[in-house]
Amino acid sequence: MHLAYPVVLAALLFSVGVYGVLARRNAILVLMSVELMLNAVNLNLVAFDAWLRDSLHAGQALTLFTITIAAAEIGLGLAIVLLLFRARGTADIDRATALGDPAELLAEEPPAGAEALKGQAAA
Repeated sequence: MHLAYPVVLAALLFSVGVYGVLARRNAILVLMSVELMLNAVNLNLVAFDAWLRDSLHAGQALTLFTITIAAAEIGLGLAIVLLLFRARGTADIDRATALGDPAELLAEEPPAGAEALKGQAAA
C-alpha cells in the first residue's frame, strides 16, 4: 500500500477539523472538530508505523496514548459545556466571553440608563 493514500486522507480530515474549529460557534461541534483532528493524527501515526515496519510499533503505542488523551479531553470538555449551558442557557462560544458568574457580572455593570431609573424611584 502506498503511503500517500492514508496521508492524504489524514490531511483532509485534519483540514475539515480545522475548519470546524474556526467556523463553528457551537461548543459541541468544536469538540467534534478537535476529535477529527486527533483522529487524523492517529491515522498518520499508524500509517507511518506500518510504512517504516517498526519492530517496537511506536506509532501504534502513541496512537493508544492519543486515544486515551482524547477520551479524557472529551469528558472534561463535555462537562464544561454542560456547566456553561446550565449557567448561560446556550452552548454558543461567542456568547460565553466571560467565565465569571452571570449574577456577579450584572451586579458589577449596571445596565444603560440605570442612574435615570434610580433618580425616578427616589422622586
